[in-house]
Amino acid sequence: MFTGIIENLGKITLLEKEADNLHITVESAFTSELKIDQSVAHNGVCLTVVAINDDDYTVTAIKETLEKTNLNSLQVGHRLNLERAMKLGDRLDGHIVQGHVDQTGICIDKYEQNGSWIFSFYYDESLGNLTIEKGSITVNGISLTVINSKKNQFSVAIIPYTYEHTNLHTINKDDVINLEFDVIGKYVAQLQKNKTA
Repeated sequence: MFTGIIENLGKITLLEKEADNLHITVESAFTSELKIDQSVAHNGVCLTVVAINDDDYTVTAIKETLEKTNLNSLQVGHRLNLERAMKLGDRLDGHIVQGHVDQTGICIDKYEQNGSWIFSFYYDESLGNLTIEKGSITVNGISLTVINSKKNQFSVAIIPYTYEHTNLHTINKDDVINLEFDVIGKYVAQLQKNKTA
Protein backbone atom coordinates (compact mmCIF):
# COMPACT_ATOMS: atom_id res chain seq x y z
CA MET A 1 0.00 0.00 0.00
CA PHE A 2 1.27 3.46 -0.93
CA THR A 3 0.16 7.08 -0.51
CA GLY A 4 1.23 8.67 -3.81
CA ILE A 5 3.69 11.00 -2.08
CA ILE A 6 6.97 10.64 -3.98
CA GLU A 7 10.04 10.11 -1.77
CA ASN A 8 12.81 10.17 -4.31
CA LEU A 9 13.53 10.64 -7.99
CA GLY A 10 15.55 7.54 -8.90
CA LYS A 11 17.83 7.14 -11.91
CA ILE A 12 17.90 4.03 -14.09
CA THR A 13 21.45 2.74 -14.34
CA LEU A 14 20.90 -0.60 -16.09
CA LEU A 15 18.18 -2.42 -18.06
CA GLU A 16 18.53 -6.14 -18.72
CA LYS A 17 16.07 -8.20 -20.74
CA GLU A 18 15.67 -11.86 -19.75
CA ALA A 19 13.06 -13.72 -21.83
CA ASP A 20 9.88 -11.64 -21.38
CA ASN A 21 11.10 -10.02 -18.14
CA LEU A 22 12.91 -6.72 -17.70
CA HIS A 23 15.38 -6.29 -14.82
CA ILE A 24 15.51 -2.61 -13.88
CA THR A 25 18.43 -1.31 -11.82
CA VAL A 26 17.84 2.02 -10.09
CA GLU A 27 20.11 4.41 -8.19
CA SER A 28 18.24 5.87 -5.23
CA ALA A 29 18.93 7.94 -2.13
CA PHE A 30 17.16 5.33 0.03
CA THR A 31 18.80 2.17 -1.38
CA SER A 32 20.77 1.63 1.86
CA GLU A 33 17.45 1.38 3.76
CA LEU A 34 15.98 -1.28 1.46
CA LYS A 35 15.85 -5.03 1.97
CA ILE A 36 15.34 -7.86 -0.51
CA ASP A 37 11.60 -8.60 -1.03
CA GLN A 38 10.46 -5.07 -0.14
CA SER A 39 7.94 -3.33 -2.37
CA VAL A 40 8.76 -0.02 -4.05
CA ALA A 41 6.49 1.90 -6.41
CA HIS A 42 8.21 2.95 -9.67
CA ASN A 43 6.12 5.54 -11.56
CA GLY A 44 3.25 4.03 -9.58
CA VAL A 45 4.06 0.39 -10.39
CA CYS A 46 4.63 -1.81 -7.34
CA LEU A 47 7.75 -3.94 -7.90
CA THR A 48 9.74 -6.19 -5.56
CA VAL A 49 13.40 -5.55 -4.75
CA VAL A 50 15.40 -8.60 -5.90
CA ALA A 51 19.00 -7.35 -5.52
CA ILE A 52 20.91 -4.55 -3.78
CA ASN A 53 24.40 -3.33 -4.69
CA ASP A 54 25.81 -0.18 -3.06
CA ASP A 55 23.55 2.72 -4.12
CA ASP A 56 21.67 0.63 -6.70
CA TYR A 57 18.88 -1.89 -6.35
CA THR A 58 17.16 -4.10 -8.92
CA VAL A 59 13.52 -4.97 -9.52
CA THR A 60 11.94 -7.16 -12.20
CA ALA A 61 8.94 -6.29 -14.36
CA ILE A 62 7.11 -9.20 -16.01
CA LYS A 63 5.50 -9.20 -19.46
CA GLU A 64 2.02 -8.22 -18.22
CA THR A 65 3.44 -5.24 -16.30
CA LEU A 66 5.42 -4.11 -19.33
CA GLU A 67 2.34 -4.36 -21.56
CA LYS A 68 0.07 -2.38 -19.21
CA THR A 69 2.41 0.39 -18.07
CA ASN A 70 4.94 2.86 -19.45
CA LEU A 71 7.85 0.84 -18.03
CA ASN A 72 8.33 -0.76 -21.46
CA SER A 73 9.68 2.56 -22.78
CA LEU A 74 12.32 3.09 -20.08
CA GLN A 75 15.90 3.92 -21.01
CA VAL A 76 19.10 4.15 -19.00
CA GLY A 77 19.27 7.62 -17.47
CA HIS A 78 15.49 8.03 -17.20
CA ARG A 79 14.15 9.30 -13.89
CA LEU A 80 11.52 7.34 -11.95
CA ASN A 81 9.15 8.54 -9.23
CA LEU A 82 9.89 6.29 -6.25
CA GLU A 83 7.90 5.57 -3.11
CA ARG A 84 8.43 2.85 -0.52
CA ALA A 85 5.41 1.04 0.89
CA MET A 86 3.78 2.88 3.76
CA LYS A 87 4.20 1.72 7.36
CA LEU A 88 1.11 0.87 9.35
CA GLY A 89 0.35 3.84 11.58
CA ASP A 90 1.91 6.46 9.27
CA ARG A 91 -0.02 9.53 8.16
CA LEU A 92 -1.80 9.08 4.84
CA ASP A 93 -0.65 12.32 3.18
CA GLY A 94 -1.90 11.43 -0.31
CA HIS A 95 -4.63 8.84 -0.83
CA ILE A 96 -4.84 5.04 -0.79
CA VAL A 97 -2.67 3.82 -3.68
CA GLN A 98 -2.23 0.13 -4.41
CA GLY A 99 0.65 0.37 -6.87
CA HIS A 100 -1.43 -1.52 -9.44
CA VAL A 101 -1.59 0.56 -12.60
CA ASP A 102 -5.03 0.39 -14.24
CA GLN A 103 -3.97 1.69 -17.63
CA THR A 104 -1.79 4.20 -19.38
CA GLY A 105 -2.85 7.64 -20.53
CA ILE A 106 -1.43 10.28 -22.86
CA CYS A 107 -0.48 13.85 -22.02
CA ILE A 108 -2.56 16.05 -24.33
CA ASP A 109 -1.64 19.45 -22.90
CA LYS A 110 0.84 21.08 -20.53
CA TYR A 111 1.18 24.75 -19.71
CA GLU A 112 2.35 27.09 -16.97
CA GLN A 113 -0.29 29.10 -15.15
CA ASN A 114 0.95 31.84 -12.81
CA GLY A 115 3.62 29.76 -11.10
CA SER A 116 1.91 26.37 -11.26
CA TRP A 117 1.48 23.88 -14.08
CA ILE A 118 -1.66 22.44 -15.66
CA PHE A 119 -1.46 18.99 -17.26
CA SER A 120 -4.29 17.38 -19.21
CA PHE A 121 -4.45 13.65 -19.91
CA TYR A 122 -6.51 11.43 -22.21
CA TYR A 123 -7.38 7.83 -21.31
CA ASP A 124 -9.35 5.04 -22.98
CA GLU A 125 -12.70 5.00 -21.17
CA SER A 126 -13.68 1.63 -22.66
CA LEU A 127 -11.68 -0.03 -19.85
CA GLY A 128 -14.34 1.19 -17.39
CA ASN A 129 -12.25 3.68 -15.41
CA LEU A 130 -13.49 7.16 -14.54
CA THR A 131 -12.54 10.35 -12.78
CA ILE A 132 -14.66 12.80 -10.84
CA GLU A 133 -14.13 16.50 -10.14
CA LYS A 134 -11.94 16.95 -7.04
CA GLY A 135 -11.44 13.17 -6.82
CA SER A 136 -8.08 11.44 -6.46
CA ILE A 137 -5.96 10.09 -9.30
CA THR A 138 -2.44 8.68 -9.41
CA VAL A 139 -0.25 9.81 -12.34
CA ASN A 140 3.15 8.06 -12.54
CA GLY A 141 2.67 7.21 -8.87
CA ILE A 142 1.89 10.78 -7.77
CA SER A 143 -1.28 11.37 -5.74
CA LEU A 144 -3.11 14.27 -7.43
CA THR A 145 -6.52 15.94 -7.41
CA VAL A 146 -8.64 15.87 -10.57
CA ILE A 147 -9.82 19.12 -12.12
CA ASN A 148 -11.84 19.52 -15.30
CA SER A 149 -13.05 15.90 -15.30
CA LYS A 150 -14.56 14.87 -18.64
CA LYS A 151 -15.69 11.61 -20.25
CA ASN A 152 -12.23 10.36 -21.26
CA GLN A 153 -9.88 13.06 -20.01
CA PHE A 154 -9.00 15.13 -16.97
CA SER A 155 -6.55 17.76 -15.82
CA VAL A 156 -4.42 18.27 -12.72
CA ALA A 157 -2.82 21.41 -11.27
CA ILE A 158 0.78 20.96 -10.13
CA ILE A 159 2.53 23.12 -7.55
CA PRO A 160 6.19 24.06 -8.21
CA TYR A 161 7.52 21.67 -5.52
CA THR A 162 5.79 18.64 -7.09
CA TYR A 163 6.82 19.74 -10.58
CA GLU A 164 10.49 19.98 -9.57
CA HIS A 165 10.71 16.92 -7.27
CA THR A 166 8.97 14.36 -9.50
CA ASN A 167 9.41 13.35 -13.13
CA LEU A 168 6.48 15.55 -14.18
CA HIS A 169 8.99 18.16 -15.37
CA THR A 170 10.10 15.62 -18.01
CA ILE A 171 6.55 14.90 -19.25
CA ASN A 172 5.53 16.60 -22.50
CA LYS A 173 2.60 16.45 -24.88
CA ASP A 174 2.08 12.94 -26.36
CA ASP A 175 4.10 11.22 -23.59
CA VAL A 176 2.60 8.06 -22.08
CA ILE A 177 1.94 8.05 -18.32
CA ASN A 178 0.74 5.43 -15.82
CA LEU A 179 -2.71 5.88 -14.25
CA GLU A 180 -4.14 4.30 -11.13
CA PHE A 181 -7.72 5.38 -10.57
CA ASP A 182 -9.12 5.86 -7.06
CA VAL A 183 -9.72 2.45 -5.47
CA ILE A 184 -12.95 3.56 -3.74
CA GLY A 185 -14.28 4.95 -7.02
CA LYS A 186 -13.47 1.65 -8.74
CA TYR A 187 -15.50 -0.31 -6.18
CA VAL A 188 -18.46 2.10 -6.46
CA ALA A 189 -18.35 1.87 -10.28
CA GLN A 190 -18.28 -1.95 -10.11
CA LEU A 191 -21.23 -2.00 -7.67
CA GLN A 192 -23.25 0.23 -10.01
CA LYS A 193 -22.34 -1.98 -12.96
CA ASN A 194 -23.45 -5.09 -11.07
CA LYS A 195 -26.76 -3.41 -10.14
CA THR A 196 -27.65 -2.72 -13.76
CA ALA A 197 -26.53 -6.14 -15.00
